[in-house]
Formats: sequence, C-alpha cells, structure tokens
Amino acid sequence: MVLHCYVGSRQPAARVRPRSSASSSAKSGQLALRPRARSSASRFCKVPRASHSAMKSGIRVALVTGGNKGIGLAIVRDLCRLFSGEVVLTARDVARGQAAVQQLQAEGLSPRFHQLDIDDLQSIRTLRDFLLKEYGGLDVLVNNAGIAFKVADPTPFHIQAEVTMKTNFFGTRDVCTELLPLIKPQGRVVNISSMMSLRALKSCSPELQQKFRSETITEEELVGLMNKFVEDTKKGVHQKEGWPSSAYGVTKIGVTVLSRIHARKLSEQRKGDKILLNACCPGWVRTDMAGPSATKSPEEGAETPVYLALLPLDAEGPHGQFVMEKRVEQW
Repeated sequence: MVLHCYVGSRQPAARVRPRSSASSSAKSGQLALRPRARSSASRFCKVPRASHSAMKSGIRVALVTGGNKGIGLAIVRDLCRLFSGEVVLTARDVARGQAAVQQLQAEGLSPRFHQLDIDDLQSIRTLRDFLLKEYGGLDVLVNNAGIAFKVADPTPFHIQAEVTMKTNFFGTRDVCTELLPLIKPQGRVVNISSMMSLRALKSCSPELQQKFRSETITEEELVGLMNKFVEDTKKGVHQKEGWPSSAYGVTKIGVTVLSRIHARKLSEQRKGDKILLNACCPGWVRTDMAGPSATKSPEEGAETPVYLALLPLDAEGPHGQFVMEKRVEQW
C-alpha cells in the first residue's frame, strides 16, 4: 500500500491553473524556475512591532494556510478550541475561506479569515502587513497549503514536477521568508510534510541522500537542488541523475529539509527566544487529494500538527525534526 499524505486546501494540481507570472506558460511547461536564494543571514531577526495603539495588545495569534477544508480545516477547528488566542484561517479562494469560517461559527467557534495564495508573493506580504498591524507579530504558524497530482493524472511528468514544486516548496518557502521574522518568542512553526518525503529520500541516489541529510546544507544549496530536479525532469534525465519518480515526494523532501535549515537558523539567530519549528506527516488522510480509501479522518490527521503547534511554552523540543504520530522519525 502506498502512503499518500496529501494535504492542503486545493484541488488536485491537474485542475489548478498556475497563477501569477507563470499562468500564461504553464500549459507548455515553461514555468520559470525560482532564482537561487540570496544570502540573508539576518532574515529571521525580529521585525519591529506596530505601535500598541494600532494592534491588539497582548493577544496571541495562530495562523493556518490552506485552512478551508480537509486537514487544514481540522487544524483550525482544534486550534480554535485549544489555543489561547485568536486563530486566522487562510485560503486562496475568498468565498471558500469565508464559507469555512461560517461553518466553524455554526459550531460555536470564532476564527478570523484572511485571503492567502502562497503562490503570490504580494498576497503573502499583504498577510504579513495585516499580522503586524493587528497583532504585532505571530505566535503559531502552520504551513499546510499544498497540492498533489493524482497517480493516474495524464499531465506530463515534467509539468507535474514544476507545478507541484512551485506551490509545495517555493510557496511554502516564500511564506516562511515573510512570516518567520514575525514569530514571537516561544512561537511555534509547523510545516506539513509527508512520509512520502522519507520514502522519496530513500529512493534517491546515495549522493543526493547525503546532501539532503547534511547538517550543514544551506538554503541556497537546497533551492539549487529543487530547481535541478525540475530541470532534470524537463530533460528526461531525472532517474539517471538519481531522482525518484515522485514529484510530490521530492517537493516534500524540500519542505522537510527546509524545516531543518530554518530551525538551525532560528537556533543561531534567535537562540533566547525558544522558538520551535518542525516538519510533520499527518498520516494518510481522507481528503480530496488522498481519496476516500485513506485510513485517517481529517480530525485524526490534525493531531500531530496541533500537538506541535501547542507544545508547552517551556518545551525545549522537538526542534528541527520530522515528526509522525507525535514521535520524532529519523531523517
């Protein structure tokens, strides 16, 4: 049995029209690859807070991307019940996001809504500005939004690789770039990855495995590897170059390794703030992407992400780990 930990608030990627500057060329497989990351040693330093008169002083806030259905909605529901503060549900589609908020309100819960398309940098920055103005920062960030193609999807593999990479890795990375500097002391960051990342890693060549397991790999090096995978699929040489034939799995390798890198940076640059950042697999969950045969309900899939989001304020770990069923897995 293949374990597909598909997550997020989107329809299968084959039905998603690539947006932003890539939209006009997606059908031809000519989405532009992201440039290599620029070095930014101080990127995770705290940003100045807005004045107290312009924000809700002292109120804690948690935010979930891709929160309008599936695992994301279940995470929002649990946080509304368990988190001591306000919860912001984000979704790409405003109508669907507001409908999800109304559904939770009917259950007696009170999430807020803000639009967010993680493929759109301006959308991310608008959300960033909202958080700064309203709360002066962010206490809990759950990066849940993501896409996956169905196994039998006829879309050419190189297009699947490019579209999936654009959202799952680069979109998540952009959210982290803009929002991690907002994370307050004792904050929690949870990146939804997948067991497929570990399976894909084990299917990589020994050379690639060594790179992805390195304790010193840089974000710039990781970006280069993710771009190389997409380029190799376009050339039809990805298997020869040591890559597995799971675009989703490779993008989630990227998310897991990015989590390890960001956790390391936070430990170096904000050591005294006790921020904990982890990647996790929710399990094989019954969602639009995983299908009805999956073994877990969305509520069960939310358990590990919520556990990590609500780690006690005095907890020292886990940090920079890959977590399943509330247990740290060896990467």
